[in-house]
Amino acid sequence: MASNTSKTARASVRAGQAGQGGALSVLGEFKYLIPLNNGKFAYVRNLTNGKTAHLRTDSDAFVEEIRTLAGAGHAVKIRAELTGLAAAFPAHGWDVTEKRLVDAGVFEA
Repeated sequence: MASNTSKTARASVRAGQAGQGGALSVLGEFKYLIPLNNGKFAYVRNLTNGKTAHLRTDSDAFVEEIRTLAGAGHAVKIRAELTGLAAAFPAHGWDVTEKRLVDAGVFEA
């Protein structure tokens, strides 16, 4: 029987259902930031609530979402991702985004 949902949608539903047991099971490398539109936007994947937010990287909502993740102990990993994005896409302004987060005190314990 053919399905009307896409392969990606089915995989997303399976991934969401896998985390409902209370324990976090992640295969491979978990990415917090998925860059969009040359770094102007990003999907921010939040392990603490299981949601993915689509945010503008220069918005206050982006800063607060990263602050939430950093407060939950993910600051080192997020900074490493930002550094990696800045190296891989130097023209997309990820270094400016990281500086903005640092200036806002997001990564301070």
